[in-house]
Amino acid sequence: MPEMMAFVSGLAQDYQSGDIHSWQMMAERVHAFFTPDKLDAVDAVAPGWRDMSTCADGVTLVHVMCVFTGLLESPEFEQASKAQQELMKWIVFFHDISKDLSDGRRDQTHGFRSAAMAGATLPRIGFPVTSEYDRFFQEWFALTNGAVTNQGASTDYIHDNRQLPGIIAGIDRIFGHNTPAALIVKTVLLHFSINVVEEWPQVAPLTETEERRYLDLELLPLLKMMMLADNDGWTLFDPATREQYRQETLAVFSGLESMFELKEN
Repeated sequence: MPEMMAFVSGLAQDYQSGDIHSWQMMAERVHAFFTPDKLDAVDAVAPGWRDMSTCADGVTLVHVMCVFTGLLESPEFEQASKAQQELMKWIVFFHDISKDLSDGRRDQTHGFRSAAMAGATLPRIGFPVTSEYDRFFQEWFALTNGAVTNQGASTDYIHDNRQLPGIIAGIDRIFGHNTPAALIVKTVLLHFSINVVEEWPQVAPLTETEERRYLDLELLPLLKMMMLADNDGWTLFDPATREQYRQETLAVFSGLESMFELKEN
């Protein structure tokens, strides 16, 4: 989607120059660009985009554009390989595609649902799949999309991490281990599953055992860029908070990287 990415690049440039310096200014630019026809065009490529973009007065759409802005100006993105940069654009594009704020509450299960939607869409836009995709996809999609559980006596639903063995194995089965499509889907799947900011703990974080089982040195840099940019998506116009969240997130990933480097050795 070259037109959208050109727009995103312009947003990042105008943010860096100070021409966009508030959420309201960003929102006005975003909503002016995403006309109904453009929303339809993107939705034709990635079903779910229109619903995400129009829910709750479009707050998630503005957030996603802020995430792109944070990503494009981040040193981690600038230092990433070209292959990683391309993966990150798709990861950001898909990370909230199934988020639903229609009930006025945080959507605590959108990570898994968005990963399911990414898995359904990526083959349609040219990403290779394995010979198992057609036979196994529907089962994997149902498992991933429905992997939720009640939080004790609460009516709020959270990710059901007990389903991760089947979900992760399914990603490898239908896309191949750590292929581009697999890395995109895994990053979307887990972008809401690691505690990185003390002020906003995740409701269903991975345990250390799960981190060791499901993360690796190929996935970590993508998750780090995604979570840094996701934080930026809410703090672009609050420099002090943005820097605090950045340092907290970098510290968490430094620990994870050390853990896996020791494991590799």
